[in-house]
Amino acid sequence: MVDISDLATMPNLVTMLLRRGDARGNAPFLSAKRTGAWQSLSWAEVIRQVCVLAESLRGLGLQTGDRVMLVSENRPEWLIADFAIMAAGCVTVPAYVTNTERDHLHVLDNSGARAVIVGNDKLARTLLPAVLRSASAEHVIGIDPLRIAQAGSFDYHPWDRLIQGDATAARTAVEARIGGIGRADLACIIYTSGTGGAPRGVMQHHGAIICNVDGAARILDEDFGLEDEVFLSFLPLSHAYEHTGGQMLPIGVGAQIYYSEGLEKLASNIEEVRPTIMVVVPRLFEVLRTRIMKQIEKQGRLANYLMDRAIGIGTLKAQGRRRWRDAPMNLLIDRALRPKIRARFGGRLKALVSGGAPLNPDIGVFFDSMGLTMLQGYGQTEAGPVISCNRPKAGLKMDTVGPPMHGVEVRIADDGEILVRGELVMRGYWHNEAETAKALQDGWLHTGDIGHIDHKGRIVITDRKKDMIVNDKGDNVSPQKVEGILTLQPEIAQAMVIGDKRPYLVGLIVPDAEWALEWARANGEKFDLHALQELPAFRSAVRAAIDRVNQDLSVIEKVRQYGFADEPFSIENEEMTPSLKIRRHKLKERYGERMEALYKG
Repeated sequence: MVDISDLATMPNLVTMLLRRGDARGNAPFLSAKRTGAWQSLSWAEVIRQVCVLAESLRGLGLQTGDRVMLVSENRPEWLIADFAIMAAGCVTVPAYVTNTERDHLHVLDNSGARAVIVGNDKLARTLLPAVLRSASAEHVIGIDPLRIAQAGSFDYHPWDRLIQGDATAARTAVEARIGGIGRADLACIIYTSGTGGAPRGVMQHHGAIICNVDGAARILDEDFGLEDEVFLSFLPLSHAYEHTGGQMLPIGVGAQIYYSEGLEKLASNIEEVRPTIMVVVPRLFEVLRTRIMKQIEKQGRLANYLMDRAIGIGTLKAQGRRRWRDAPMNLLIDRALRPKIRARFGGRLKALVSGGAPLNPDIGVFFDSMGLTMLQGYGQTEAGPVISCNRPKAGLKMDTVGPPMHGVEVRIADDGEILVRGELVMRGYWHNEAETAKALQDGWLHTGDIGHIDHKGRIVITDRKKDMIVNDKGDNVSPQKVEGILTLQPEIAQAMVIGDKRPYLVGLIVPDAEWALEWARANGEKFDLHALQELPAFRSAVRAAIDRVNQDLSVIEKVRQYGFADEPFSIENEEMTPSLKIRRHKLKERYGERMEALYKG
């Protein structure tokens, strides 16, 4: 077990890696699938590569404070590159693998990155045209060999060549250099995923991320007990949530990291790796919940009965109510159902940590009912990014995001906005003084979220300030709450509602493909989603799902009319962010007229 007491005074992130690596030595650290089998790099080997690569970057002419862009899928080399950049005295600029050429050019030009590290040829296809158009990029480093016939305006360097060198001399040089790096120094510029407008570069300093790691490590230690932890990295490392929670936190607690092969193999990866901690976004929990329910439905009446009873007991528990007569049934569920569910998650999972977007409380109740501990966190890229997290010791309540973490101060402004202060708060937006001045006022980060603090000190979030719908009568409506409940229905995969300055809400609906296929078979129709949407019976079935939701909503929250989207919201069509939040401005650009027409129908 690692002693985490040094995190409070850790000078910088590179020192954190070196200390943990020296303590762990040749123990396995980073693992990824290669030719069908998990292969590991030890802590010692990772440190060797980090130090040698750092000196190679300095050898290319990079200077202290220079920015280096990192474009790669999740893999061991991502972590090695990130720490080598910082060990060279430079600043990491992570970029999403889903970025378009235009997105890459914006990040390159805005950050002024002098070098780019890219994972493979596929990612290079959208990146290199942006590099050629950029005024600042001089070097491209390919982790996998790149097929570049002519470099043009930049110099190309193979990764394998840059991680070879005198490890002892490199370590000495790195230690001398990082001796001058403090917690207040810039570690990375993370570009927000942009639910509205062009992404802005958030300047995260070493202390902001270490403050997050310290707070999260305390929760793991005090509420669960720290042992030899295992993390499965799935979310994009270019997102602040995974960067801190899925990379920096494991280092801080001396854990192993396994890199998932992707969504299609996530379930099998979980069973193979048997993680103790998983950091996931709510949308994935919704997908996993649907899969689990469908698998149980196929197992017969008893399994379905046990699931229904488990959810019923879990719902009462979430309300703070327990009935003694449920004890025998709960014991039966504990023996007959929950072990099977836990086995699908590897059998040793301590907690599923949800963040990046609001979690529907019903999802949290479901997983808790199935015997899996779910913690909902809250944060923003501008705050390291974790501000608060549910804690079992503080009493799990699924409609809260828990108390602020250690070292975090929170207060509620007069208009209900959540304000945050502490070392975790960013230094500002890169080259954007106007937006920085709006976000940081008198030392407080204005989050743009609306909420309150309950009697136990837990934060309750109502909605995004800028996303709040204000109807024609001046009533405030939370679109995320309504959308979250709609997508819990088996008929509905995705939804967006509007209603600003209008008498009621209308919705844009993406039907669930699996449900639609089953409906088509049951009704003797050919499965063509666009054709099905024209059928009155199909529309009535979706309408019935919306009506079920409306029964539990207040008058101002009810969805009166709806229309179908042309296709699912996705990262590829730029209607979702890489962290799977809907881009409202994009959807309104595409479907605005169609949704406005619903008020005339």
